[in-house]
Amino acid sequence: MAQYSNIHRPDVGFVWNITDIVLRDTFKKSEIGDVILPFVVLRRIDCILEPVNDKVRAQYEQLKDKISLEKLDPALRKLAGHKFYNISRYTLTSLLDDAKNISVNFNNYLTGFNSEVIQIFDNFQFDKVVARLTRNNLLYRMIQEITQLDFRLETVDNHDMGYVFEELIRIANDQSNEQAGEHFTPRDVIRLMSAILFTPDAAELRHSGIIRTIYDPACGTGGMVNVGKRYILEEICDADGEKPTIVTYGQELNEQSYAIAKSEALVSGENADNIKLGNSFTQDHFSTKRFHYIMANPPYGVTWKKDQDFIISESLNPDGRFSAGTPRTSDGQLLFVQHMLSKMDPDGSRVGVVTNGSPLFSGGAGSGESNIRKWIIENDWLECIIALPKELFYNTGINTYIWVFANKKKAERIGKVQLINAVDFCKPSAKSLGNKRYDILEEHVRQVLQIYLDFKENEYCKILPNQDFGQYELTIEQPLRENGEVVKRAGKKVPDTSKRDTEKVPLDCNVKEYFAEEVLPHIDPESWIDFAKTRTCYEINFTRYFYKYEQLEPSASIAERILTREEKVTEMIKTLFE
Repeated sequence: MAQYSNIHRPDVGFVWNITDIVLRDTFKKSEIGDVILPFVVLRRIDCILEPVNDKVRAQYEQLKDKISLEKLDPALRKLAGHKFYNISRYTLTSLLDDAKNISVNFNNYLTGFNSEVIQIFDNFQFDKVVARLTRNNLLYRMIQEITQLDFRLETVDNHDMGYVFEELIRIANDQSNEQAGEHFTPRDVIRLMSAILFTPDAAELRHSGIIRTIYDPACGTGGMVNVGKRYILEEICDADGEKPTIVTYGQELNEQSYAIAKSEALVSGENADNIKLGNSFTQDHFSTKRFHYIMANPPYGVTWKKDQDFIISESLNPDGRFSAGTPRTSDGQLLFVQHMLSKMDPDGSRVGVVTNGSPLFSGGAGSGESNIRKWIIENDWLECIIALPKELFYNTGINTYIWVFANKKKAERIGKVQLINAVDFCKPSAKSLGNKRYDILEEHVRQVLQIYLDFKENEYCKILPNQDFGQYELTIEQPLRENGEVVKRAGKKVPDTSKRDTEKVPLDCNVKEYFAEEVLPHIDPESWIDFAKTRTCYEINFTRYFYKYEQLEPSASIAERILTREEKVTEMIKTLFE
């Protein structure tokens, strides 16, 4: 594994400089991101195009009266060397030469971009930002400040620009007090997921001529697929060796996040058409496509009530994505899991998803959550779950887990699930950022990866057969008695519903023996199991498998400690009154 520092903190002090000089008293703190993010994207594109602007515009001027822009578009892209260009006579810097006409000229500059770039700024709702800056006579000053930033490729490569975007988004979210579920994934978490997902396929990935796809159905600003791709090319593959072609795909609901993901794909040479806007549940833009790798950190505890009719309808279709069941409408995480598993390539896919603790155990026997877990485990797709350290994310400190799925398990993993307790594999951050107070360093990634690859039980790893996660929920009935006699109707004992109880037993348990030996001696001897009401319950009680018993302090020791403390207090009081 290459040496890599994943605790990268780009200098984005310009945010506060621009806020103080331009935005203060006109924009709220919660609106800072709405202004600065699109301007940073614009400046990045502007810097990239600077060396090719003249020849692109010359070609356009020469041919504009002979060929439509639609037909001229491929030639201009080729001439620019990018999938974007600008045919206006302005750059951000040249706009400063005419302060009096800044608004008109800036509009001319924006409309000079090709349609893909224009669409990105439409999704940023940039026109509203520009209009507000113009009304307050701040547009010229904003352009002055943004042109102080040097975002040329030779100064800031695509990888480091990704860090700038990430930090800007973190600041924007922090200032707007986003809910815990509305966060993006730190790079150290993505790198751990990438190590687990891609390393088992290392030998296969170290070849040119093969194409592999990565998909994120809740891609946010695109960080997960971009870091995943870079991990394969830089960590899995040798520096001078053969490399595969990695194609990334993503879908995002939030327009601003989508605009950032699409702009990053555009400026880094990816196919920006592979980034789609819309709800992955109700507007699946990749309904017929399957992927080699699927990774996501879907929002936690976010309701899907507004999509309920569509999702329930699809769940009734045996071939639909949600046929295994639907969770409670207050949390759609297990819907994302089902959606992702529906995208697995029959020839082999690996899937990684970050969730909070709820999908592990929420919902009792017969619930949608339990039925989904049952479907996953009985299909033998669940390969591993990793418990992550707390306080890794910028906007939430809750417990989180990486689930790893595969539809082509290695022989030794068939019928088994590996649990890794990695809660201590971290180091306090040099500086807390929001709720993020810990970092997973590269040494921790290597340690967790080795535990995963070794596939041996130790204090951090448990390996369990699939059936261990399932239980029968038995309904125990006690008879209704009147004057001590069992009440019967039509020859059958009538149950006393006030004494009805349930008992959970393992799937491999002899139910009748268990009932006779463990239950019946403690209740009415005429009691019985109502097998018609038996249901299966699947849950993953992660904490139980790693519970460490702590010996209680002996009572004599506690008494001695209390007595000693009382003696010390008595001595102190005496001293005060002497």
